Amino acid sequence: MIEKGESKNMKIDLSEIQIIPCKPRNGLLAFVTFVLNDSFYVGDIALYSRLNQEGYRLVYPIKVLANGAKVNCFHPITKEVSKTIEKAVIGKFEELMERAEKERIKEDFLNDENIH
Repeated sequence: MIEKGESKNMKIDLSEIQIIPCKPRNGLLAFVTFVLNDSFYVGDIALYSRLNQEGYRLVYPIKVLANGAKVNCFHPITKEVSKTIEKAVIGKFEELMERAEKERIKEDFLNDENIH
């Protein structure tokens, strides 16, 4: 709990970011896990392409109760924290996609029928 007089600005450190790609469907591209401030594991975050197809967005998990009510499991409550998480996660996703594309190009080249 933040005591009076303490700063609300806390250092956000994300580590062990894992991107688990899935077959793209309805904009869903991957699931994400990470460790927050070396002390809190965060998982089941969905990575979607934005509706206008420019960029990405994170969707945090919810629990649907028997009566149909939806309860947020967890999510950032400040824009600053949200942007920090998005920047780290999306950066890691783009890095992964870049590596995958380079590997695909390399495989295509090595499998080219023109190589004798």
